[in-house]
Amino acid sequence: MGKTKAAKPLRWPPLATGQVWRVGDMHLEVGQLGPFMANYKLAKPGAVRVRNTIDGKASVEKYLKKHKAVLLP
Repeated sequence: MGKTKAAKPLRWPPLATGQVWRVGDMHLEVGQLGPFMANYKLAKPGAVRVRNTIDGKASVEKYLKKHKAVLLP
């Protein structure tokens, strides 16, 4: 019997301006990115008023990984 290769861990794409991620039943849209901060909107699809949020890039990436977010095309 031959050896089977272990599955490679999925690599997350880096955050970029304009990305839309699906997190559960909500969408996270990345606005502007700085060297350390990220401006994003988190709301249900089709929401009329959406709050802008500014947070560290590392914490946004951690949130996306924790909630198993999917990058939408």
